[in-house]
Amino acid sequence: MELSRPHRLGRRAFSALAGTTVLGLALGGSVSSAALPYSGPGPVPTGPPPGPPGADGRRHRVALDRYSLLVDGRRLALWSGELHPFRLPSPSLWRDVLQKLRAYGHNAVGVRLAWNQHSPAPGRYDFTGVRDLDLFLRTAAECALYVVVHPGPYIGAGVDAGGLPGWLTTVGARARTTDPAYLRHADEWLSRVNAIVARHQFTRGSGTVLLYRADTPERADLDHLRERLRADGIEVPLLHADSPLARQEPERTRDAAEARRLHFARLAHGSTLHNVHMAFGGTSWGWLPAPSAPSPTYDPTAAIDEARRPTAKLAPLHQLGHLLRHVPDFTRMSQAPAIRAADARIQVRRLANPDTGAQAYVLRNDSAADVTSSVPMGGTEVEVTVPARDAKLLATGLHLGAGRKLAYATVQPMLAMSVGRLDIAAFVGRAGEMAHLVLDCPNEPWPTRLDEEAAWTFDDGKLHVMVPLKEDRLTRVRVRSGETDRTLLLLFADDAASLRLWPYETPSGRILVRGPELLREATLDGPVIRLTGDTVDERELEVWAPPGITDVTWNGERVQSGLGRALSLMTVWPLPGVPDLVLPALDGWRRRTENFEREPDYGDEGWPVADRRTSHSTTPVPDGRPVLFADDYGFHYGDVWYRARLDGASGLKSVSLAYSTGADGLLMAWLDGEPLGTHRPDGAGDGKGTWTATAEFRLPRAVRELLRARRGGDSGPAVLSVLVRRTQHGQDAYRAARGLTSARFEGASPDVRWRIMGAAAPDPVRGPLNHGGLYGERHGWHLPGYDDGAWDQGSPSTATDEDRRQGVTWYRTTFRLDVPPEIDASVGLVLDGSPDLDLRVQVFLNGWNMGGYVGGAKDTPRTFVLPNGILRTRAAANTLALAVLSPGTAAPALGPVRLELLGSAAGGVPVKPVPSPGRHR
Repeated sequence: MELSRPHRLGRRAFSALAGTTVLGLALGGSVSSAALPYSGPGPVPTGPPPGPPGADGRRHRVALDRYSLLVDGRRLALWSGELHPFRLPSPSLWRDVLQKLRAYGHNAVGVRLAWNQHSPAPGRYDFTGVRDLDLFLRTAAECALYVVVHPGPYIGAGVDAGGLPGWLTTVGARARTTDPAYLRHADEWLSRVNAIVARHQFTRGSGTVLLYRADTPERADLDHLRERLRADGIEVPLLHADSPLARQEPERTRDAAEARRLHFARLAHGSTLHNVHMAFGGTSWGWLPAPSAPSPTYDPTAAIDEARRPTAKLAPLHQLGHLLRHVPDFTRMSQAPAIRAADARIQVRRLANPDTGAQAYVLRNDSAADVTSSVPMGGTEVEVTVPARDAKLLATGLHLGAGRKLAYATVQPMLAMSVGRLDIAAFVGRAGEMAHLVLDCPNEPWPTRLDEEAAWTFDDGKLHVMVPLKEDRLTRVRVRSGETDRTLLLLFADDAASLRLWPYETPSGRILVRGPELLREATLDGPVIRLTGDTVDERELEVWAPPGITDVTWNGERVQSGLGRALSLMTVWPLPGVPDLVLPALDGWRRRTENFEREPDYGDEGWPVADRRTSHSTTPVPDGRPVLFADDYGFHYGDVWYRARLDGASGLKSVSLAYSTGADGLLMAWLDGEPLGTHRPDGAGDGKGTWTATAEFRLPRAVRELLRARRGGDSGPAVLSVLVRRTQHGQDAYRAARGLTSARFEGASPDVRWRIMGAAAPDPVRGPLNHGGLYGERHGWHLPGYDDGAWDQGSPSTATDEDRRQGVTWYRTTFRLDVPPEIDASVGLVLDGSPDLDLRVQVFLNGWNMGGYVGGAKDTPRTFVLPNGILRTRAAANTLALAVLSPGTAAPALGPVRLELLGSAAGGVPVKPVPSPGRHR
C-alpha cells in the first residue's frame, strides 16, 4: 500500500524542464548547496558510478538531471529495497537483512517509520530498543547502503491507521490536512525523527541518508513540510507526490516472471530511481497490522521472506540490481525510436545511451504461450524466445572491457567489471535456454572453452558463443587476442547459478566471488582475501581478485586454494554446508481459563466509567446514550471488556449490541455469568477497514427466569459482560469507532451504567502495540517468569468436548534451544490443527506478541516466524504462551503445536538477545 498516488517521470515532462537544471526533489528555499541541481557546463557523461557509501566524514553533493541522481558528479541508478525495521523486532537481524540487500544488488534501503510504534501518548516518544532509529541508520551505513527515509506521518504500508498513533483519534485533529491541531502533533513527530535523521545525512558525511520521502497530499502540506525540514536541518533532497523525477513504486509481484515484466517496464520508461516493495516483508507482530491483514506475515511475496530466506522471485531482482550497479550505460538512457518484433505478441521498447551508443531492449510477452520471433537489434535480425507472460532485457553495444564490444545477445547482461587485468562479463537466462552471444572482433580472437557446455565460432569479424544454460550451472569462456593483454572472461548462468555470483567493491579494488549461498563482506589484507558469508549446501568457492592475492579465508578460517583456468582462486575442498538441527518437542504445557470479568461479583471498581456524551470519532454517538467507543477511553489496541449494571431488567427478553471492528473482529457476551453467545461481523466491510455489525442475543429461558426472580428482591442489578476483539483502525478511516457503539434492550428499559477496560499501561520495552485487554494480559500471564505452577496440566492438542466453553483459555510452556553459534537457524511455530476450527489465537514468545491466528478463515497461514533475538537459541529458556478465544461451539483445542526449522545456514550474524522483561513475583 503506497504513500501517495503512483507517479512517473515521462520524457515529455523532462523535455519541458530545460535539460540539466531539474530539481523536482529539492526543498526549495530549504535546500543546502549540497543538494542542488547539476549546473555544470554540459551533461554529466556516462561513467563509473560513485563508490559504496559510508559515513566517511566528508561533505557530499547530491544533485540530479533529466536522467538520474548525481552523487559527487557521478551518475547513480538507485535500486532501493524496502525494509521496515518495525517488522523485524530484533535489531541484530537488521544487519543480516541489510547485508543480504547489498549482496543481492541493492545500493539503497527504503525505510518507513510507524509513528504509532514510537508514541504511546501525546508528547511521549521512544526511540530505544526495537525502535532505535539511530542504530538502524548506523547499521545501514556500515553495510554501505544509501537510505531513503519515509517517516510519514502517514505511511500506509498495511499498518494500523496507516501508522498514525491511536491517541490521535481522540484529540480532534483531522489527519493529512493543514488542520493546526494535526500539524502540531505531526510536526512534533517529524522533529523527533528529523533530529536523528539529520545526524545521518550523506551530504554531511555523517551517514548515508540520501533522500527524504514525504506524505504531502496537498500543496499547502508540502510548503509547510519544507519549512519544517529547513528548521530541523534536513538538507537531502525531498521526494513527494509531485516530484518530476519519480521513484518507481511498483505493486507487489507474485513470481519471478511478473517481477521481470514490471521492473523491466519501469526501466523502459527511463526510470533510474527504483524501489522494490517489499524486498523483505517481515512480521506484522502484535496489534500492528492493518485491519484487513490476513496474517502476521506482511508480504508473503517478498523477495526475502519472513524467515530471511531467498525466494524464487529474488533472481530477477538480483540480476537487475547488479546490472544497474555495474553497467553504467543504464544511468543515461533515453527512449529510442520504436522497433517491432516479427511476431506482434512480443512488445519491444528500446532505449539508447547517447554517450556510449549502447542500446537496451525490453521484450515483453503478455500472451499465454512462449513466443519465438526475430527482433532487429544492432542492425541484425536476432531470433529470441520470450516465455509466456514473461519479459527479457537485452542489450547491444555494451563495452565489455578493452576493445571488446557486445554486438548482441539473446540473454540478459548482469554485470561487467574489471578485476586486475581481467575483464569479466556475466549474462543470465532461464535454465533450458540456448544463450547466443556475439562479440565484435575486428581481429580473430583466441577463445578457450573452460566448461564443456560452451561452443564458439568466428565469422566475418564476429565471435559467436553458444551456451545451453543448465540448472544451477555456470559456464565460462575465456577470450584473448593480440590487440590487448587484457583477458575477457564470459560467464553464463541460469537464475539459480546467478544467485551464487557475488560482485563486491573493496577500497583496494573489485572482486567477484562464486559459490556460496551468500557473500556478506570481503576485505583485502595483504596477500589474503578475507570473506564472510553463508553456506547451506557444500559449495566450491571461486574468487576473482586483484593481483597479489594468493590466500583465502572463509568466516575466519583459511581455506586451501589454487589458481584455476579461469584465472581465479579455486578452493581445493568445498566449503562445508550446514549440519542438521533437531528442535525440541513442545511439552509440559499448563492451562488456565479466564473470563473472570463475566461474573456478576467481579470487582470492576477501578475500571473507567463509560459515561461520555461527545466524541471526536467519525462514528455518530447514539442520541441519549453514552459513548462506548474504546478509543475515547484510551484503549487503542487489542481486546476490550465492557461491564454494564442493569437496574430494572427483570422483564428483559433480548439484548442487541452494535459494535465496530476491523476484519476478524468478534464479540462475546454474558449475562450474570451465563453465556449469551459469540458474534462476528459478516461481509467485506465498507472498503475502509471498518466492519460494523449488530449482535442480537435472545436470553435463554433460565436466564429470563432468574431475572424475573430478582423482582422485588435486593439481589442487586443484573450484570452484562461483553468482550470485543476490536482489532485495528482502518488506514483511510482511522477515527471510525472500535468496540461497542450502542446497546438496546427488549422487554425492559433498565437503567444502565457502563464501565470499560482494555490494555494496561504500554509495555516500556515491547511498546504500545504488544498487548490488549484480556485478563491474562493485564496480569502478565504472557510474560516469562510468571508463576504458573498452580495451573492445571493440559496441552492445546488434548482439550476435549468437556472443556468446551465460551471465552479465553491460556496455555503456557517453556523450551530450550541449543543452536551452535556458527549456525543461523530460522525457527517457526506451527499450529497443525484443523483449519476449520473457529478459534482465535494470540501467540506470545518471551512476552512478545508474535501475532494472531484466525481459525476458519480461508488460506490463513498457520506458521509464526520466531525471530532470533526474541527467540533464545543459545541454550536459554523460552516461554511460549497462547491465548485461545473459543466461541463455545468447540473445545479450545489447536491440535499439535510444534517448532519447525524454516531454514538454516552456516554463517549468519552475531545476535544479541532482545530485552524481554518478565513478571516480577
